[in-house]
Amino acid sequence: MEPQNGLPERLGTALSAAGDPQRARAQQAYMKSEMPYYGVASPELKTLLRPLLKEFRPASREAWDESVRTLWDGATHREERYAAIAFAQHPAAKKWQDPDSLDLYEHLICTGAWWDLVDVVASDLVGPILLSHTRKTTPTMREWAVSDDLWLRRAAVLSQLKHGADTDLDLLTYVIEANVDDTSFWLRKAIGWALRQYGRTDPEWVRSEVDLMGSRLSGLSRREALKHLGGSE
Repeated sequence: MEPQNGLPERLGTALSAAGDPQRARAQQAYMKSEMPYYGVASPELKTLLRPLLKEFRPASREAWDESVRTLWDGATHREERYAAIAFAQHPAAKKWQDPDSLDLYEHLICTGAWWDLVDVVASDLVGPILLSHTRKTTPTMREWAVSDDLWLRRAAVLSQLKHGADTDLDLLTYVIEANVDDTSFWLRKAIGWALRQYGRTDPEWVRSEVDLMGSRLSGLSRREALKHLGGSE
């Protein structure tokens, strides 16, 4: 499959040449990542990826899916996983951003299992599919919300982060209710973040929900939810 042939090698060579070992150590420490970094800053990574994305344009859904998985599963450094996400967002792949791609994104979420990877997949890849294919995708989000996998649950909570006035409140309520009693920092933070973002659209709804959940809502979730609504108590 042409888009895949040579891409991992070309990417690794370019990242290695652009890397900064001192920055790499700082990035790895900050992210608490077992996987090392090359030491390429985000703006530099975008510049580095631009010609590769242009050259390795996916010709079919199968080639695109396999390329994303190959970059992701074969990654030795974290920037290669960031590159896999960028390739998943390839403009040529827009026509494949549908419910059939959720298996791929579930794989990225479960194996990525950390916020810097999961959050962008949830909000920038899963989210648009949910918005465009609500009827088919909503049941999957409900399944993810009660999954045994913490990161799938976080992804479900964050899946409408950028939906604004198009947010499905029944789904938002469901994914929060399914996880509000969990003691995990990652879920408590996600719940607060999801509420805070929707609060930009309907602050009164968020205040009402926070009041309704009462003591079930953790202090962290409550503070996050009300951060821009004139109070955190």
